[in-house]
Amino acid sequence: MVKVDKFIPKAIEKISQQVEGKAIIALSGGVDSSVCAILAHRAIGDRLTPIYIDTGLMRKGETERIKEIFCDMNLQVIDAKDRFLGALAGIEDPEEKRKAVGETFIRVFEEEAKLLEADCLIQGTIYPDRIESEGGIKSHHNVGGLPSVIDFKAIVEPIEDLYKDEVREVARALDLPHEISERMPFPGPGLSVRIVGQVTEELVEIVREANAIVEEELVERFHPWQTFAAIVGKGTGVKGDVRVHGWIVAVRAVGSRDGMTAEAMELPWEVLSRIESRISAALPTVARVVYDLTPKPPATIEFE
Repeated sequence: MVKVDKFIPKAIEKISQQVEGKAIIALSGGVDSSVCAILAHRAIGDRLTPIYIDTGLMRKGETERIKEIFCDMNLQVIDAKDRFLGALAGIEDPEEKRKAVGETFIRVFEEEAKLLEADCLIQGTIYPDRIESEGGIKSHHNVGGLPSVIDFKAIVEPIEDLYKDEVREVARALDLPHEISERMPFPGPGLSVRIVGQVTEELVEIVREANAIVEEELVERFHPWQTFAAIVGKGTGVKGDVRVHGWIVAVRAVGSRDGMTAEAMELPWEVLSRIESRISAALPTVARVVYDLTPKPPATIEFE
């Protein structure tokens, strides 16, 4: 386990040494990037600009909440919804999705960095990201999903050797709000990897609403390590006495320590039934709702 009292000053010193001029940080509002933002700000002060990119693939209400939480940090919010949906158009393969998102992220960051005259990018890569990318399990958008040519003098990753539970320890030591330190993981490619197959604006809206329902029902009561909804295909159903060929929404709720392994949570039947009822009622094009019992391994936590 990380010794936070030693890690924090060493990380600040390392950032100071790696960043000579101005830097931007990719801030998603998750615990990883938030920890990096605090460490980097302590290291280089006003030479740091946090940038949040609204990809259009975020959870319900997320962009508005990030603006509120980080309003005192000179946060720059970039609306790039159309750009990301355009980059994902027609792509079905999950690895290609991750690479398309990774490249789009970098290109937007490069453009903003030029405007700010910053030559360094700081990002919240953690150890499991590296393991899964380098081991061929799946390319994380900030590791294996990066393009081969990047217009930055340096990419600085202050927490690249930490596991998620260790990052949370550092977050608590830095006095980050509980909402941030204990926040559930959310994939960098966002809701695009919670849609098996091609990504469209319509499907993003469906999975966003389904995901919000799942989080409302499970987060506060059961405290899962991660929980979400995903669209995994189509199936036949009946709605209003009419046959429909609608979307299948899979619900996932797992417990884990560091994300390297995970077990599906045993949830009460009435809770699962209520989730199904709410999703089916709120989303007319959803034909059925299923619950995924598969542990990691053999599955990964996300579907893509």
